[in-house]
Amino acid sequence: MSATTAPAPRSAAPTTAAKLGGFADSRLGLTGAIRANARKIFPDHWSFMLGEITLYSFVICLITGVFLTFFYVPSVALIEYEGAYEPLRGKLVSEALASTINMSFEVRGGLLMRQIHHWAALVFVAATIVHMARVFFTGAFRRPRELNWVIGAILALLAIFEGFAGYSLPDDLLSGTGLRIAAAIILAIPLIGTYVHFFAFGGEFPGEAFIPRLYTIHVLLLPAIFLALIAAHLFLVVLHKHTQYPGPGRTNDNVVGYPLLPVYIAKAGGFFFIVFGVIALIAAFVQINPVWAYGPYDPSPVTAGSQPDWYMGWLDGAVRVMPGWLEVNVFGYVLSGNILIPAVVLPGLLTTLLVAYPWIERLATGDAREHHLLDRPRNAPTRTGIGVMALTFYCLMWANGGNDIIATHLNLAINDITRFIGVAMFVAPPLAFLITKRICLGLQRRDRERVLHGVETGQVYRLDNGEVLERHAPMSEYDRWTLVQHDNYVPLTPGPATDANGVKRKGALLAQAQRRLSRFYFEDRVEPVTPADLAAAHSHGEHDAIGGAHDERPAVEGTSGREVGSGQA
Repeated sequence: MSATTAPAPRSAAPTTAAKLGGFADSRLGLTGAIRANARKIFPDHWSFMLGEITLYSFVICLITGVFLTFFYVPSVALIEYEGAYEPLRGKLVSEALASTINMSFEVRGGLLMRQIHHWAALVFVAATIVHMARVFFTGAFRRPRELNWVIGAILALLAIFEGFAGYSLPDDLLSGTGLRIAAAIILAIPLIGTYVHFFAFGGEFPGEAFIPRLYTIHVLLLPAIFLALIAAHLFLVVLHKHTQYPGPGRTNDNVVGYPLLPVYIAKAGGFFFIVFGVIALIAAFVQINPVWAYGPYDPSPVTAGSQPDWYMGWLDGAVRVMPGWLEVNVFGYVLSGNILIPAVVLPGLLTTLLVAYPWIERLATGDAREHHLLDRPRNAPTRTGIGVMALTFYCLMWANGGNDIIATHLNLAINDITRFIGVAMFVAPPLAFLITKRICLGLQRRDRERVLHGVETGQVYRLDNGEVLERHAPMSEYDRWTLVQHDNYVPLTPGPATDANGVKRKGALLAQAQRRLSRFYFEDRVEPVTPADLAAAHSHGEHDAIGGAHDERPAVEGTSGREVGSGQA
């Protein structure tokens, strides 16, 4: 009689998961969408992680912000503090400040959550600005991504305002000082400033309505706008396909990289936890915004040393550098130009130029093509110079925002610092533009020499006539491609001012402005190496081209969505 073995019982987990998956797919139709996007190709370059840091820090702000809302009280009603912080016990403070101190000292993990939230907000703003700088310097804003550039600019501005709203909520001495400056900026707006101020604060500053209203904006309105704009931003990234740096096999008609599943999603998921871990580590060991040390808001003890977060420092510095004589009387009304110009006019002008820049450069190039390959910053010297000029101006204003700290720590006169910044703000940015542009042109000439004559080896040899020359190693075709693939823009040539009938053409003034702008961008340039130049160099025996080989080829996604090659899983 043979023994029989009973079959092992099957686990119900796979069956349940399959049923749940089938239920979701039958109702939502997810299979087609996942199948269409699972093999989406993403280029692999470290600079693309800047956008991921921006997204992940925003997610961290959302997670920690939800925790903080359970304990924060958005009210400026005065109560007697009876919490754990002894120096303030028995003093009148607002409910907003009392709840902030209580969540720091009496809620388990509250202080860590506060600091993670604040540090994540700083990283979010910094990553947004650095990500936009990468997009600007590489030309990733060109057609068809102009709309995404506008969305990014709006996100950067909203991130600055969201950060300001966040650190203003505790109602401590430092945040109250910042709100008082904001109230002064609103009042400086001609005609409508007083009405806007009374509407925002519910009357005279500080009022009792502003903190609750700011809380609603901070936790509800702005996060909803952020989520909508980020979703639109990511949708356009998927729709237009990702930009990529130039290289062999990379064109405007394909994307070379690795598929979304399983490679990129695994890397992105791991990178999220790295970002979260680093921010949590910083928050655990580096104190930020100790509101209990500042105490409640009171206009009387405001002294030197109060500084906003770094992203608002440049605006504070611009206000400090403006001379007082810009405040004038016009028809019996006070026009505070010393506040209006740096705090309203200047940010408005810079924002307009930032948003409009893709169309400004397109006007200079006259190029309406789609661009999916990025520029090396050296190959766009005027654009790179403009970017460095803007960063130089920003750094000067940011430094002036801390002129009192610089004065006390370096034992300098604050008036001398302010005068120096006032002169440097007109001298340093143009000088930075010229130096940066010359450096870019020099690097272009160096690349041209390397393509034509090869790479310096440090080895010398002597000819029969006694002349000593350095031996140059030939470049591979792949290395050469990176140095010669960029577009060769030239200044736009003027067309006839009149038509065949002698009638002045419409838009002549705009065309003239376009030609001048084009000359500004491309009059100083280095011509890229052409095949004729390379053949001439070869005919002189200066170097021979050698081919390179790739051991691995990443996946390639064409404009039709069809993949060619194999991605490393």
